[in-house]
Amino acid sequence: MSTERGEQVIDTHYTTVHTLGREKGNKQRELRYMQKDGRFPVVFHKTPGDWSPYLIDIFTTLVEIRWRVMLLLFSLSYILSWLFFGLLYWLIAHVNGDIDNADEDLCVANVRGFTGAFMFSMETQATIGYGFRVTTENCMVAIIVVTVQDVFSCLLDTIVIGIVVAKMASARKRAQTVGFSNCAVVNLRDGVLCLSWRLGDLRGNHILDGVIRAQLVRYVKKPLGFVVISYQDLDIQDRDIVLVTPATIIHKLEPGSPLYTLGPDDLLEGYFEIVVSFTYTGDSTGMLHQTRTSYTPTEIRWGQRFQDMVKPGKKHYKVDYGLFNETSWVSMPFMSAEEYDRRRCPVEGSPLLSSVKSNGHRNTCQVNVDTTEEVMHQTFL
Repeated sequence: MSTERGEQVIDTHYTTVHTLGREKGNKQRELRYMQKDGRFPVVFHKTPGDWSPYLIDIFTTLVEIRWRVMLLLFSLSYILSWLFFGLLYWLIAHVNGDIDNADEDLCVANVRGFTGAFMFSMETQATIGYGFRVTTENCMVAIIVVTVQDVFSCLLDTIVIGIVVAKMASARKRAQTVGFSNCAVVNLRDGVLCLSWRLGDLRGNHILDGVIRAQLVRYVKKPLGFVVISYQDLDIQDRDIVLVTPATIIHKLEPGSPLYTLGPDDLLEGYFEIVVSFTYTGDSTGMLHQTRTSYTPTEIRWGQRFQDMVKPGKKHYKVDYGLFNETSWVSMPFMSAEEYDRRRCPVEGSPLLSSVKSNGHRNTCQVNVDTTEEVMHQTFL
């Protein structure tokens, strides 16, 4: 089946928001607010050729560029510096007459041309020190140039080593080993509808402490091209997590939750994203890391639960990450949390009320709600 893809670009004041999706009839699926790997598909709309934000913070720019670009820039920095100082040595030798004369009044000995000057520049900056080409005490200018090149060499080496170390220890690399489940599920927990998703660490040196956060993001495109984005925090049952084994993050669909009125039918027409993030400190480097992802309505599975993946062994707890994204159907009401609470605890005098206890404690009520009895195993990869 052939599928046509269309792209629409909508410009706002400071950003360019792309809309990319598969066309089915007259409908077009919007581009995500956040990609599954935590990247934001946002391009800044600025004056062409304005590189000042990148040049002001050049260290961060060099850390964030690709490895091949960084290696190319660092190689050019050394080669260009060798050429520059080599040109200075050649000019000194040419002015002093070292190229044509072989007497004792030389500035740089054994420099007979630009090639020899370039070799002397490289030997000086790389501290190779072959000893064949040397500066003499007869020319103060050559001594000053050698001193300046030595100082510049130390500065350049410090910058290169610092950027390489920072890039190798980048938080993004560690964040790739901490992952969220591909989907979120909605099921009953202790009689309350809950939205939950999984979080796991794939490395052996486990994370001992971290904080989880979730937001509901809604954005609406106005006719004039403006984009209005709203954010609402989602209360997490346990924000502080000890991630030794995979953890299930739970948000209760209770009054006050922006998802309280959300039902299974609303997932088919709703357009929002649940942006989740996990901020933690790596136990090996002590650096702060963050892993994030998002869930669209099509990635929320109503009436399902995650499969158990932790089993006790003789000496260890066995964690099967092959079940990290696997879910199965469970019996639960296919209705919103608001409707479920209204049917479970209707107003006084309603025929749906099954029992009311008033003995000095809080009134409780319970009714039987139609649920799906079919239980099946389903895998989402």
